[in-house]
Amino acid sequence: MASAIDTATAEPADPSSTFAATANLALGDRSEAGTGSTRGPARHAVGRWHGRVRRPFSPLTLRILAVNVLALALLGGGFLYLGKYQAGLVAQQIEALRTQGEVFAAALGEGAVLDSADEGEVLLPDLARQMMRRLVAPTKTRARLFDIKGDIIADSRVLRGPGGAIQVTELPPPDNEGVLRRLVDRIYDWVAEILPRHRRYPAYRESFSPHTSDYSEVERALGGETSAMIRRDPSTGELVLSVAIPVQRYKQVLGALMLSTSSNEIEEEVRTVRFELLRIFAAALLVTVLLSLYLAGTIARPIRRLAAAAERSRGRGARIEIPDFTRRGDEIGDLSGSLREMTDALWQRMSAIERFAADVAHEIKNPLSSLKSAVETAVRLEDPATQRRLMAIILDDVGRLDRLITDISDASRLDAELSRLELGPVDVAEMLRTLVDVHEATRGGDRPRLVLDLPERGRALTVPGIETRLSQVFLNLIANAVSFSSPDSEIRLTARHDGRAVLVTVDDCGPGIPEEKLTAIFDRFYSERPAGEKFGTHSGLGLSISKQIIEAHRGMIWAENRKNADDAVVGARFCIRLPAPP
Repeated sequence: MASAIDTATAEPADPSSTFAATANLALGDRSEAGTGSTRGPARHAVGRWHGRVRRPFSPLTLRILAVNVLALALLGGGFLYLGKYQAGLVAQQIEALRTQGEVFAAALGEGAVLDSADEGEVLLPDLARQMMRRLVAPTKTRARLFDIKGDIIADSRVLRGPGGAIQVTELPPPDNEGVLRRLVDRIYDWVAEILPRHRRYPAYRESFSPHTSDYSEVERALGGETSAMIRRDPSTGELVLSVAIPVQRYKQVLGALMLSTSSNEIEEEVRTVRFELLRIFAAALLVTVLLSLYLAGTIARPIRRLAAAAERSRGRGARIEIPDFTRRGDEIGDLSGSLREMTDALWQRMSAIERFAADVAHEIKNPLSSLKSAVETAVRLEDPATQRRLMAIILDDVGRLDRLITDISDASRLDAELSRLELGPVDVAEMLRTLVDVHEATRGGDRPRLVLDLPERGRALTVPGIETRLSQVFLNLIANAVSFSSPDSEIRLTARHDGRAVLVTVDDCGPGIPEEKLTAIFDRFYSERPAGEKFGTHSGLGLSISKQIIEAHRGMIWAENRKNADDAVVGARFCIRLPAPP
């Protein structure tokens, strides 16, 4: 049976004061005795928590936005570079100029050359000028023709007449764009200037009287080699693409034709592509921001709700329910479940401390009241015999208080000790053998025998646990069975495997347990002792401590009555089931 447990109902203490003291103890809020001042660490921790500023934007949301937008911005910036695309367009433009120039040079070599008997084959300037103007008219290309001496004899942008030469300049189209469009163009031009370029091009200079020395490609063309050149116009920032082709007649070089054009069309093409990419980037940016906000909402908002609930739950008011996100099936759901379990365990611990404090106060009050009454009576009595009886009562009450305080101290330290110690492998069979050997070696004639029933050698009866505490449980159950058994009876200890657990039973031959008390015997300070046993020899904490130890090992302990074939009670049985490693 259980070790001594009082049947009297505990009188609850003041709930408000008990709860406040329990909350202070659980939350680490310790005060100096008699001063009410809070000690440093707890005070600073509370101050830091309650001084926390609620930000309008979650830092986690901003980090998620920054990471996602930065990655997209780097990708978009790479697309906007378009260096290889622009270089490809330039190469295509130069190739088109080369093809066009070869056609023009061949036409000039056939139609603008005079075969003179004195000078041989000569390039006719006037005829070449007319032919070149007609050939270049359908295109936007500028053509310049140089003779074999290197002097310019024709320019498609120079008109010659009776009044002299007239420079022709193509005017830009009228500006019909709005303010917003001009602002966008200026921003684009600024960004385009920032973007890195593949290479630096030489500057293009327009001479009033051009000569082949101004253009290296023309000099190579007069040597019979077709060549191209890329320059940058400092005034407009555009590229000037030029190709020089030799004008030949029967392999004889008579001059050089230089075709040039600006990169305006290429820049417009690149601009169009970039604006298309910017539109795609803007759409992708919008989607990224929305998805980032959604992602941040699914992460930051639940965490903020959990943090707010945790902050409220540390107060001294009613219990706060932690939001349940376990259905999410992710880490936040796991965090929510852990916080809920932690909060439940905290409140259970606080409730247990509150009940324990009330029970302790009640249990200590009884012997103290008896002591007070005995001392007050002993002072007034003069009969030595009566005084000796009162002194015996006082000594008995003092011994009861000593046992009670010892058991209370053990019970109060037990939970903290179990949470700190690490579990190790415990051989239950070997432990039971040792306990039985010790009992039989010290057994007197007035104590029942212990019989150990173990399975044959095979799979070991090993469980993870704390050996000293498990042995304390078995010693308590053995002592309990001994106190309810007759001297000539036997107590049987049985251990065996029960699925993925080890089941240990302690059977006695005592009077059994009332059916309505099979659960109550594990309550704190409950006691139901054999008839004739002296009152107050047990504190009523033995089975309660045993249950606490077994549950800390994730096991179960329960009691039941042993019955014979006639359904008569022949003894009590205590069962312990401990999980075993796979």
